[in-house]
Amino acid sequence: MHRSLRTTLATATAAALTGSLLTGGLLIAGAGAAVAAPSGLQGDFNADGYRDLAVSASGATVKGQSGAGAVTILYGSPAGAGAQKIQTITQETPGVPGGAEKNDRFGGHTATGDFNSDGYADLAIGALLEDVGSDLDGGSLTVVFGGATGLTGGVTIPDPTPTQHDHFGSGVAAGDFNGDGKADLAAKADNNKVDIYRGGITKSGATGGRYTITTPVLPVQGEHDIFNLTAGNVNNDGRTDLIVDGYEGDSTGEYSYNANYYLPGSSSGITTTGAKKLPAGIITDIGDTNGDGFGDIVIGNMWDDGAGSSKGGAVDVVYGTASGPTGGKDTITQDSPGVPGGSEAGDGFGWELSLGDINGDGLQDLAVGAPNEDLAGIADTGMVTVIYGTPNGFSTSGAQAIEQDTPGVPGASEKLDGFGGEVFLSDTTGDGKADLTVGVPWENAEDGYVVAFRSDGTKISTTGRGIGLTATGISATGTPRLGTNISG
Repeated sequence: MHRSLRTTLATATAAALTGSLLTGGLLIAGAGAAVAAPSGLQGDFNADGYRDLAVSASGATVKGQSGAGAVTILYGSPAGAGAQKIQTITQETPGVPGGAEKNDRFGGHTATGDFNSDGYADLAIGALLEDVGSDLDGGSLTVVFGGATGLTGGVTIPDPTPTQHDHFGSGVAAGDFNGDGKADLAAKADNNKVDIYRGGITKSGATGGRYTITTPVLPVQGEHDIFNLTAGNVNNDGRTDLIVDGYEGDSTGEYSYNANYYLPGSSSGITTTGAKKLPAGIITDIGDTNGDGFGDIVIGNMWDDGAGSSKGGAVDVVYGTASGPTGGKDTITQDSPGVPGGSEAGDGFGWELSLGDINGDGLQDLAVGAPNEDLAGIADTGMVTVIYGTPNGFSTSGAQAIEQDTPGVPGASEKLDGFGGEVFLSDTTGDGKADLTVGVPWENAEDGYVVAFRSDGTKISTTGRGIGLTATGISATGTPRLGTNISG
């Protein structure tokens, strides 16, 4: 992809990594007491046995500071994410480091992991435009700790080289990169390096150590060289691997193309030894889609022109083996037989994607967002497609199309809503089957909105529950864009 695409990708990356708004530390408590012992469940901040979700609104206005940012926690329950308890966190929440300042973008990107090994999931939160002392837009990274009552308190993870870049914390990922049983934390800035903090991040601010890797991504000064970081086990060796989405090209960046790389985990952590180039795209996820025991990499490529592009966007599936992502590739578009709709310029199919086992068959299924989809003459209202995994790869037979005019879905299809600007699959109801949460970041003049759907055991039920600014306690001032980023 030629350099002329950089503007498009920069805009898409900003949308992927920055949401938007709040008035400080609101907690809406609900029914359901925490269990006595921590669950150790991924994304379970209060250890009640249900996975929780962190929903970003990084443009949130907090104490009059526009763009300060907020993160809303939708706690899981038998009734689904956010049905019984919602908590909103800002830098004005007691115990959270820092303070609300204009355009900090707190919550621009988040990742979950049990960083202090106490059995409660913790949340890493980036604020990519935070001023750190005299370092304008240096960025910051905070870990807020889980506990029996949910997330509370936090520490700042220090930027090791604050004068050498900006936007520290603009992308984060968590995983056990060295196989020692502890969750490590990877963070990026606006260069081609990734800082990795070993597990053992304590409430006093200590870590288990740190190392820095220089990725194969092209370094271009003043650019976000790495768009996103994704953690997952591709080669089934007991260590988490890392995917970096970025560029390749000449050293000046005059001619540059999107290029993504697989970096394997090892006994010493993430390494560039054995790195493998992947198909183009700016968003990825990892999961076993065909039941062979290896993690497959799905890559969203949402643009229409340039190298590796497909009209309307595409999703590439790169199959994992013991040697990494070497098991071949499939491509899915809206022109693939059985996939709802059709490939049209500007749809943005693959803008966002997420893997999870919706029907409990042990195979990962796929949700794909196309927020720029036009429906019934309504521009950019958006659509989500759900595609199911089989032992032979994704089956487009039985694929679902969900949009806001689908019966049971809250709201209605409106111009520029961007339904599917974020998608996330996670079992929030505790039944062993993944539920779907959809972000609608540009709903209501960029207030943003979230719709929580549940698995009915076979597929996603389209009877959804909407969650907007009122439920989260976030101010409607400015452009919050609730739902731009979700983790859990």
